[in-house]
Amino acid sequence: MDLRFINPENTSVAFLAGTVQLRGDTVVVRPRLQSLLVPNNARLVAVVRIEADQDAALNRSQIEQTATAIAKTILLPRVMAVQVDFDASRTQRGFYRSLLIELRRHLGSATPISITALASWCLEDDWISTLPINEAVPMLFQMGAGTNEVVGWLSSGRDFRAPLCQGSLGVSTDERWTSLPSERRLYVFHDRPWTENTELAFLREVRRWH
Repeated sequence: MDLRFINPENTSVAFLAGTVQLRGDTVVVRPRLQSLLVPNNARLVAVVRIEADQDAALNRSQIEQTATAIAKTILLPRVMAVQVDFDASRTQRGFYRSLLIELRRHLGSATPISITALASWCLEDDWISTLPINEAVPMLFQMGAGTNEVVGWLSSGRDFRAPLCQGSLGVSTDERWTSLPSERRLYVFHDRPWTENTELAFLREVRRWH
């Protein structure tokens, strides 16, 4: 993927650094294989996706192995922060909390930790406020059940209740918004390769949302 056209002064790159698959009591780490070209002074966020099978033990060994795998991504060139992408179910929340605590222990207090968040976690179902993270990014696309509630809430000028969700937003180029909270860091997802024209067109679109 060639992103050398971005302006590092106002644009960073969040890239999929790897995927962790939890199966039974095992941990399978799949690293990124696709090349990534960015400006030399670009700031990067390493994203690690976690996928847990139904039979995943979610035990202490898996917590330690997964945290270690995620922490290693901070050693990649130009990476300034890590982001964990895990749609944890209610029964997986204890595991996720323990994982993030272990990850914070690995990275220390200076490295920013971000997580993707279901929009519901940022409204009524706020279980994330005490997590050892710097931000939770509400994902505002492919929301499924509860979409109308979230759209209505934000369109009325209200903000997410969870403070961790009030600094950034996750949006897609395929889904348009008429109004979103301003002064937010935007994580923009595009299902096709980014080009300079695509980026400029999206930036023009964003200006109409605020």
